[in-house]
Amino acid sequence: MVKIYFVSPSGKVTSLYADAGKSVLDVAHANGIDIEGACEGAMACSTCHVVVDSQWYERLPEPSEEEQDMLDLTNGLTRTSRLGCQLRLDQSLDGLVVHLPLETHNMLD
Repeated sequence: MVKIYFVSPSGKVTSLYADAGKSVLDVAHANGIDIEGACEGAMACSTCHVVVDSQWYERLPEPSEEEQDMLDLTNGLTRTSRLGCQLRLDQSLDGLVVHLPLETHNMLD
């Protein structure tokens, strides 16, 4: 099990445990965390945008070119922005902290 912390825009912290191999988006959806994920993890939108805590960002694998292209379309992009569907949990990410952005832009509507 891997522990992950979700921080809402208001600062509320929710800590959860998830199986290794699950994506941040999967964990959010399974636990009622407010991440849309309109394309259901197909990397065809940017509605699962999260901001990874700076202490954790360098521990993540580099985003693919496709992920970077999708991130370019999101609102509130930061240096540590990632798509939740592309972040797979493993033991090296035990304690990961992700912040939920204030808004997302669903281009699939």
